[in-house]
Amino acid sequence: MTDTIAGIPRPLLTAIAGREAERYAASRPKAAKALEQGSGHWLGGVPMHWMADWPMPHLPLVAKAQGAKLTDIDGHRIDDFCLGDTGSMFGHSPAPVAKAIKAQAGRGLTYMLPTEAAMEAGRLLTERFGAFRWQIATTATDANRFSLRVARAVTGRPKVLVFNGCYHGTLDDTMVELANGTPVNRAGLVGQVQDLTRAATVAEFNDLAGVEALLQKGDVAAILTEPVMTNSCMVLPAEGFHAGLRDLATKYGALLIIDETHTISSGLGGYTARHSLDPDMFVIGKCVAGGMPTAVWGMRQQVADRFAAYNSTRESGHSGMGTTLSANPMQFACLTATLRDVMTPENYAHMEAGAERLSSGLAAAIAKHHAPWHVVRVGARVEFICAPGPLRNGTEAHAAHQPEVEAAVHTALLNRGCLIAPFHNMMLVSPATTDRQIDRLIAAFDAILADLFPGTAQ
Repeated sequence: MTDTIAGIPRPLLTAIAGREAERYAASRPKAAKALEQGSGHWLGGVPMHWMADWPMPHLPLVAKAQGAKLTDIDGHRIDDFCLGDTGSMFGHSPAPVAKAIKAQAGRGLTYMLPTEAAMEAGRLLTERFGAFRWQIATTATDANRFSLRVARAVTGRPKVLVFNGCYHGTLDDTMVELANGTPVNRAGLVGQVQDLTRAATVAEFNDLAGVEALLQKGDVAAILTEPVMTNSCMVLPAEGFHAGLRDLATKYGALLIIDETHTISSGLGGYTARHSLDPDMFVIGKCVAGGMPTAVWGMRQQVADRFAAYNSTRESGHSGMGTTLSANPMQFACLTATLRDVMTPENYAHMEAGAERLSSGLAAAIAKHHAPWHVVRVGARVEFICAPGPLRNGTEAHAAHQPEVEAAVHTALLNRGCLIAPFHNMMLVSPATTDRQIDRLIAAFDAILADLFPGTAQ
């Protein structure tokens, strides 16, 4: 029997991957030369280590980006469905944000004091996401870290409950996973010397019984979760799962923290607004300021009151929260412009319509070629998964991840002018994305499947 991976004979996959890699390398001589001359100054040849995870023979170098298009230094115009892995979900340099940056640049970049735009940003955050008492951070990693400090402070408990396969940034507290049902440090953590399970515990997504068993121990300060598992093969919540989490958190005195950093794609106000979730704390990052590094985190008034009471008796000293450049005026200028003029019902309607077009087209191609794959959509976010579905939890999502197949498909798509996220098969539709771009991606995907599954089209 021929060895297969995700339904593809391995020798065929190897041949196609090699062909696409050769085609890519031959088409980008300027990038190859620039990398040869300049990458040696960077650790591992890249300015951020995860850039080495892109599957191409070498990186393209971007010359410019606008809307939903990238242009590299070799002159290729690329339909961008990665969009900075959500950081540019509303398109590259939205006009209101670019205007705000230009105006603020003439007034100063940082001065550790608020502005009128900061006052307006707070009002707009509440209008868009609900009644929380807000704070600003630079990354969602920091926002989650600070939220957990508050949760532990007000509950007096040490642990956070997260879900197997979750991702909440590079936050130590969440870098745990299940190994044969037992919480352990995630494999591969660099320089990790502490047992992270002393402050974290793990359940499977969609397993309310497992969550309750952990909460019954009485040591969990907070449940930290995305509404939908992302940054993996995407997993949707089962019917009643979020209502169950809310009930269990209340019953056992833990706070419920919803991290919407990726699921802001779900619609206006994020998944929380679209599905009437009721978290005690709320986190969002990446695209909330139109691509300017910004995150926000907030707590309900009752949590804020508990935190104020805690603070009134806390020994004076460093809180361990906050960074010097956070809450700078450029963040507030961009945050206000995004909330007011970019994160609009009209833009979300365009994004969701485009994402439905993309999702339907990819699913039709999968059915046409009888591939054992499936497609998942959450608002403007679409993923094809190289395994049957739907997936129920992080363990299933990990098993569905097929890096060899995904690497070949990603490179092949880029050779056809379409960029998707490198770490999984995520695609975003922005307000600037056109139907023509979506149809080009569908056609490219269909052509690649025709190569991977020859003779199957009907």
